[in-house]
Amino acid sequence: MTAAGDGPWLDDAAGRLVRPFTVSDGRTRPTVALDLLSQVRATGATPLGYLGPEHAQALDLCRAPVPVAEVAAHLGLPVAVTKVLLADLVECGALTDKPPAFPHNPTDRALLEAVLDGLRRQL
Repeated sequence: MTAAGDGPWLDDAAGRLVRPFTVSDGRTRPTVALDLLSQVRATGATPLGYLGPEHAQALDLCRAPVPVAEVAAHLGLPVAVTKVLLADLVECGALTDKPPAFPHNPTDRALLEAVLDGLRRQL
């Protein structure tokens, strides 16, 4: 039985009825380099050709800049699958992507030690 508003791909008892990698036609590697923190945003261009319902959902989520990880969370799909879908949309011109910008050097030893200390305090 399908929950109201969930569409035909979700079942109350069974969960998702379609395997996540079916959504990306079994592809596991995006054709565009996307990071978890990469920002994606809809361009307003209409994609040519058929795109699946997950592509349309992802495009709808990207009306404002949003990180790849957040799109994956909203879609309920693994990040690898989401990256493939988003790469499809970037390639057809429906999305733009911007790599994450770090104001500090992410490999700075002092920064990494501060993160490690914070994690240790949480445990």
